[in-house]
Amino acid sequence: MIGAYLKAFSQLPERGVRGTVVLSILGSVVISLVLASVVAWLLLNTSFATIAWVEPVLDLLGGLVTLVLIIVLFPAVVGMVAGLLLERVCAAVEAEHYPQLPPPRPQSIFEVIVITLRFMAVLIVLNLLALPLYLVPVINVVLFYGLNGYLLGREFFEMVALRRLTPGEMRAARQRYRVRVLIAGVGFAFLSTIPLLNLVLPIIAAAAMLHIFEALPKRGRQG
Repeated sequence: MIGAYLKAFSQLPERGVRGTVVLSILGSVVISLVLASVVAWLLLNTSFATIAWVEPVLDLLGGLVTLVLIIVLFPAVVGMVAGLLLERVCAAVEAEHYPQLPPPRPQSIFEVIVITLRFMAVLIVLNLLALPLYLVPVINVVLFYGLNGYLLGREFFEMVALRRLTPGEMRAARQRYRVRVLIAGVGFAFLSTIPLLNLVLPIIAAAAMLHIFEALPKRGRQG
């Protein structure tokens, strides 16, 4: 699995991937800024108290909550960007490392959009429900990496596997290799908390998961 990460990182400077890296960074930054701006605007334009000195305190707390939300919801941003860039990344990785592979299974844009939106919805809802626990030391770290590791691992595995397997085969393979998928996802969640690296996480995660998927026994993929 470490080898999959190293291969993913090594391919970032390559010509066929550089453009996708730029798109990933721009997409992640723009979406994060929009989310932050919307939340900040709502907090600044909503009065929560009638006592003058209480409102600035609530605004400060609201700013801290906004920061936490941006960190917590960043994996959702990653998932959305990944859904748009996945094919470019996988094509570049396969051309470099797996040129013998046949063309991938045709996927409609509707299928890709449904997978991406479903992932974003689940991740946002679960993280918002867990938000109070994110304020509890130690529990917040375990919860963040456990929850988002599971979701990110599952999402990137589905995105990559569905290029080669039917939905039924994909679910069987994900269940069979669920521990491997979870460990990979925890790694993605960890990278999502590192400044600068988190901006290229969609590229790294998609490339690493493709290497992990291709390392699975061919028969085992189909359950």
